[in-house]
Amino acid sequence: MIRVLLADDDALVRGGLRALLAAEEGIAVVGEASDGHQAVHAAALHRPDVVVMDIRMPLRDGVSATRELMAADPRPRVLVLTTFDLDDVVDDAIVAGADGFLLKRASPEELVAGIRAVADGETVVSPSVARRLFDAHAARTAPDHERSARLTDREADVLRAMAAGQSNTEIAASLHLSVETVKTHVKHVLTKLEVRDRTQAVVWAYRTGFAYRV
Repeated sequence: MIRVLLADDDALVRGGLRALLAAEEGIAVVGEASDGHQAVHAAALHRPDVVVMDIRMPLRDGVSATRELMAADPRPRVLVLTTFDLDDVVDDAIVAGADGFLLKRASPEELVAGIRAVADGETVVSPSVARRLFDAHAARTAPDHERSARLTDREADVLRAMAAGQSNTEIAASLHLSVETVKTHVKHVLTKLEVRDRTQAVVWAYRTGFAYRV
């Protein structure tokens, strides 16, 4: 069972998400929060596997709350929902350690798949958010040839697919691999890049320009 905490200052949004997830097998909403302070407190109380986090909330925003949640033990996975695909705070949320980014206009199927993916250790980035990262970093990249040279051609393909927002299942389909093989490649990528998780690997790919070099 994936335990989910909903953090959003809009009660209607929380209600809609709760109703949506109530119909999903293997997912249970264990708590709600209307601001960042409540999110941190509720996460400590309910120990969710995934926090669905709004970025812009009163009193304390989702970026600050995410940063504190990253220090929890065990820490929840954080899936950020934002109205703004061009919002500068997306970068801040990445640095804070969020595990995924979806727009609030994402389909119910995308949201459910995103929750399941981040719960399984994957990184989820909506295509428009990925494009925003591309545009933001394209003109100010700093290549890291030493670490990029460690990757095999297949690992490089997997990393670029991760940066494009693809899940392990989608990567497997596009590269004609098994999901287990993709997971193995992802582990090798994290080790070779010396990063802690998929999100940081994606950040590295954009900041070094690797994500859009062929």
